[in-house]
Amino acid sequence: MNKLKRIAVCMVTAMLSVSLYAQSNTTDPMDTMRSNGKIYVVVAVVVTILLGLFLYLVNLDRKISLLEKNSKN
Repeated sequence: MNKLKRIAVCMVTAMLSVSLYAQSNTTDPMDTMRSNGKIYVVVAVVVTILLGLFLYLVNLDRKISLLEKNSKN
């Protein structure tokens, strides 16, 4: 039980320290990116990467299905 209390105290202390540091920052990086118009570039890059990964997985699935089909024969 003593070990459990120690872990709980450590977790609470860590959460409190994180919340205290979160209050010190007054400027939001997202506001800066929106005002400069760069947020759209970030969104476009993320969408491009996700689309590329999706297409790669679909292509890989087709190749694996073809190999499985050929190996059964």
